[in-house]
Amino acid sequence: MPKNTGRENQTLAKRLWDARTTAKAITPLGKEFPSLDAAQAYDILWEGIRLREDQGEQVVAYKMGLTSRAKREQMNLKDPIYGVLTDKMEYDYEHPFDLRGHIHPKAEPEIAFHVSRSFTSVPTPEEAFENCDLVAPAIEILDSRYEGFKYFSLPDVIADNGSSSSYLIGEPTRRDLIPDWRSLAEVKMDFLIDGTPTHHALASEISGNPLLSVVALCELFLSQGRTVPANVWILAGAATPAVALKSGMEVTLKTTLFSPIGFHAK
Repeated sequence: MPKNTGRENQTLAKRLWDARTTAKAITPLGKEFPSLDAAQAYDILWEGIRLREDQGEQVVAYKMGLTSRAKREQMNLKDPIYGVLTDKMEYDYEHPFDLRGHIHPKAEPEIAFHVSRSFTSVPTPEEAFENCDLVAPAIEILDSRYEGFKYFSLPDVIADNGSSSSYLIGEPTRRDLIPDWRSLAEVKMDFLIDGTPTHHALASEISGNPLLSVVALCELFLSQGRTVPANVWILAGAATPAVALKSGMEVTLKTTLFSPIGFHAK
């Protein structure tokens, strides 16, 4: 397949769009197009975001993926990536999360940062911390559009917008109330399913320190000629493996820094 042609990228983005809107899984793109690489996959990702914007959605957040060793081992992949989140993807966790219309949804615990000033260069961790005014607990709900949700290539995951589906952000803490960025690595995170602790992790499982995911996103964006704007959230990535969702399940994230956050699946 010739690479990086607009029409082909639009066609593949539309294939993933149709899989999502019909909740019918497709064969990973890389199996049909073995020449698919990360650069083209990001082009497909952004074509998919343009389809969302054509429907009136607005980009309000970004997410880092494959930032923890546990998550990379779960997915048999090795490199961190990013995804793009819109306002329609944000979930109001005061209401049950409807599993209908999803293919194989999973949830994972994260920490999120609100960017108050844009990043025009790769920041130091100290600069990244200063550019974020809020830090919050978050849960991302994934829903890969591929059959099996496992053993596909890194470009496949990128093209599918990092398996993004929905996300919820809990009550934030002001950044100036946190002693320093290094202390974020020591935040304890407990992921409970139906009230039972299922996964435990320190936030250091996210990139060594979740703030370093912000730095990594800036690096990825600048390598592609993009900049991270102000007034967006950045989800730093999962601290633990994702948990498959089932109807009736209660999902809760408790940490030593934030108020608990959770939702009920139906």
